[in-house]
Amino acid sequence: MKFKLNLVTLALLANAGVAGTLMTSTAVAAEGYGLQNANTSKVKFEKWVCKRCEVETGFAGTVGVGVGYNDSDDIRSANAFAAEDEFAGKVDADLTYAGKGGYRASIEADNLGMENGRLDINAGKAGQYNLNLNYRQIATYKTDSAMTPYQGVGGDDLTLPGNWQTAGSSNEMSQLYSSLNPTELSLKRKRAGMGIEYQGEELWSTYVNYQREDKSGLKQTSGSFFNQSMMLAEPVDYTTDTIEAGIKLRGDNWFTAINYNGSIFKNEYSQLGFDNAFNPTFGAATRGYMSLDPDNESHTVSLMGQVTADKTIMSGRVHYGQMTQDQEFVTSGYGYQAPAESLDGRVDMTGVNLKLISRINRSVRLNASYDYTDRDNKTNVEQWTQISIDDVNGQAAYNTPYDITTQRAKLGVDYRITRGMKLEAGYDYRTDDRSYQDRETTNEHTLWSKFRLSAFENWDMWIKGSYGERDGSEYQASEWTSSESNDLLRKYNMADRKRTMIEARVTHSPIDTLTVDFGTRYAIDDYNDTQIGLTESKDLSYDASVSYLLNDDMTVTAFYNRQNIDSDQAGSSNFAAPNWTGTVEDQVDVIGAGFSYNNLMEKKLRLGVDYTYSDSDSNTQVTQGITGDYGDYYAKSHNVNIYGQYQATPKMALRLDYKMEKYQDNDAANEIAPDGIWNVVSFGSNSHDYTAHLIMLSMSYRL
Repeated sequence: MKFKLNLVTLALLANAGVAGTLMTSTAVAAEGYGLQNANTSKVKFEKWVCKRCEVETGFAGTVGVGVGYNDSDDIRSANAFAAEDEFAGKVDADLTYAGKGGYRASIEADNLGMENGRLDINAGKAGQYNLNLNYRQIATYKTDSAMTPYQGVGGDDLTLPGNWQTAGSSNEMSQLYSSLNPTELSLKRKRAGMGIEYQGEELWSTYVNYQREDKSGLKQTSGSFFNQSMMLAEPVDYTTDTIEAGIKLRGDNWFTAINYNGSIFKNEYSQLGFDNAFNPTFGAATRGYMSLDPDNESHTVSLMGQVTADKTIMSGRVHYGQMTQDQEFVTSGYGYQAPAESLDGRVDMTGVNLKLISRINRSVRLNASYDYTDRDNKTNVEQWTQISIDDVNGQAAYNTPYDITTQRAKLGVDYRITRGMKLEAGYDYRTDDRSYQDRETTNEHTLWSKFRLSAFENWDMWIKGSYGERDGSEYQASEWTSSESNDLLRKYNMADRKRTMIEARVTHSPIDTLTVDFGTRYAIDDYNDTQIGLTESKDLSYDASVSYLLNDDMTVTAFYNRQNIDSDQAGSSNFAAPNWTGTVEDQVDVIGAGFSYNNLMEKKLRLGVDYTYSDSDSNTQVTQGITGDYGDYYAKSHNVNIYGQYQATPKMALRLDYKMEKYQDNDAANEIAPDGIWNVVSFGSNSHDYTAHLIMLSMSYRL
């Protein structure tokens, strides 16, 4: 039987290429009426080719370069500008390549060449495999004016000048100030990786990812002899190799995967040696040594899965891991026989995670979860002879194999009262079992509820409240951890606690071009059974933001956030009942605003400005008969970015950025002169007060 062709038939045939092949796979309708029986002898297929179905091949996207000038007298500004040197350069890219047969590639680069540069390259075939190369650089800067008399900074052997004269106190060291040299304290991380993903048949896929991170620089530490100490620059030269691999299996309503994650950490330096700047006292030691972060490994294998049955989703994960550390001990300067050559440390970790989500009906959804983690420290316990540095340390010490087992259970229900109105409620439970701690077991119970209302047009609001209590087994001093602690001391992470919290958020769009958002949170922790330690903590925060589209070309945004944290604690100066109290008041304010104007100069120019101000302030008061104020600590920062982008040609754009940061802080810990404390040699004053500028000119080209 033959029939005439219509437009749908012709489109199907032209797109498939060969009618017989198409219809063999689709098996249409009753015998004799399939498309394979159509009379195509007079059809001109070339006129019915789907031109829109053709996949464009070749490169697309943008590539750009930039060069900048950095004007700053404080290296800390590099945290904001990602530029350490006077001149900076960068490469940006967002490129894609499409080839025939489903081959794809992409290159993404952001600030490559600067201190926060990033590169990500992908290549593969859609639905079959993908290769990835990636690179990331991260740097943090503390100061470039840490003053130290030591030579050999950057290595593991710090020595004093040959003409150094030791003294009983730092202010009596005649060669101190003449020997000081500035040192930069900063850390730089360079992370490079590669990976492959392969999609087998519909059922399975696999992946392998490898990454190496090199971390280098200097960080602050200190070395001591009895009650005298010196600030030192500790060298950092770390290498961390991580590898992830796994196999995934997937069906219509199920999923499972087995994964491996391994990490190997190596430190180029095992110890740091340093000269004694003071007159030798205890043991007549003129040179000291300290061990640095040891080489270690971590390996974890996990099995996960998920099943969907009707309106219920069940998922789970089990994992087993092991951390090991077996680097030889540093015994330089240790005059006693060590019980072992290395720690031979080992910690086994096991865990189970289960989760269930079930929709009971159109209005009710139930969710439940259970998490179990166990940290089993299998390191041998050895007895060590202590080198006393104060008058309360004993002569023998033991390495303590801390264990902890944590179980969490959550049960919650969502009830949709009506359209735009939902009520949620739940119960959370947590228990921790510890070994060699002041409290073996702690239990936490929390009840919470949340109400959400979005029934009113252009309004979305919710409020959530919770109440929880923590208690546990008898709190008692441990011979392993608390032989030198007051029996009345309660550590805040194990002490009895009552926590009350409420939070809310309102979002409103009175008109299409305006959105206003406001949120707040208040929490109070009452450590009701603590006599010495943290007794109360209050946390209040609120934020507001607005976004307004003035017209099709102009947008204004603004936000404000404040957080106040007040903490009360009690202590004892005579190792007995509490006889002093302390209050710490912390406040953080962040304000920001932005404005952009598009389509100026015949839709070729875009102008904008962004401004952020942050102010963190902390004050500590101690009362013991009279009240003493430790003075305010503050850090203030103004950040401005003014930019303009001009579309010079349909494919080329120029952009000019001006950035400014004005920063100031007054951390008392950074205001100590090298000889400001008689038994300390410090790095000197390292507070910050600067105004830095960066001008960046960049060009982008669209392929």
